[in-house]
Amino acid sequence: MMKTAKGEIEYDKLGQIACCSTYHFQRMFTYIAGMPLSEYIRRRKMSLAAVDLQGGQAKIIDVAAKYGYTSPTAFNRAFRSVHGINPSAVKKEGVAIKSFPPITIKITVKGVEEMNYRIETKEAFRIVGKSFPLSKEIAQNFLEVPQMWQGAVLDGAIEKIISLMNKQPQGVLGVSACSDNEEWRYYIAVSSSTDIDNSLEEYMIPGCTWAIFPGAGTGKSIQELEKRIVTEWLPTSGYEFTDGPDIEVYFDPNPQNTTYEVWIPVKKKQP
Repeated sequence: MMKTAKGEIEYDKLGQIACCSTYHFQRMFTYIAGMPLSEYIRRRKMSLAAVDLQGGQAKIIDVAAKYGYTSPTAFNRAFRSVHGINPSAVKKEGVAIKSFPPITIKITVKGVEEMNYRIETKEAFRIVGKSFPLSKEIAQNFLEVPQMWQGAVLDGAIEKIISLMNKQPQGVLGVSACSDNEEWRYYIAVSSSTDIDNSLEEYMIPGCTWAIFPGAGTGKSIQELEKRIVTEWLPTSGYEFTDGPDIEVYFDPNPQNTTYEVWIPVKKKQP
């Protein structure tokens, strides 16, 4: 939740307006706009703050508070990251600043390259593995999730987790469990009915209808596929996001060359 000159921006409210979870709204925004939601909000705030400071009448501390910054240091850092100068410098005539106007999103469905997918409804199933906390800022998770995988390989957890796999889907799972009513966590796990010790955790994937997209390549190729799902497939599919985790199924754990599936929880759009 962030305060602005016109009130509060609540991520969960934005998700409700878009008829999806906070997590899925941020994912969609990032892929469509080409920047994280938090970054767009920061740029817009600093654009408006620069306008307020021009002319030299407004106090910096008042402008900082207006845009939700209780710390002058934090405001100064954010302002410099956008404009490249300190807030005090804007009061001088002739100083160059940047403007980031309100974003306008227009979906263009390209349809040049085919996308293979299937729709499957599955009952709830149990996964076991290791979990890690996820940030409410999607951009931060893009940086941290690869480190989670690397750590799980180095400490031997991946090998141990794979040995427990005895149910479908037969692959190593990357599960983003980010419902609005639970703590956001990322699971590196497998589908299993095996008992586990205290070093591992279990989680129940809810029964759901899934749009399942196959792919191959590196971790970067997965992000490209997920972007195409949101920007090309979803708008004309007749489906929309529903509450449930996003799942990546890795059939070969080689991070440089793997085959995988991306599972997106969906429901039919209401006519």
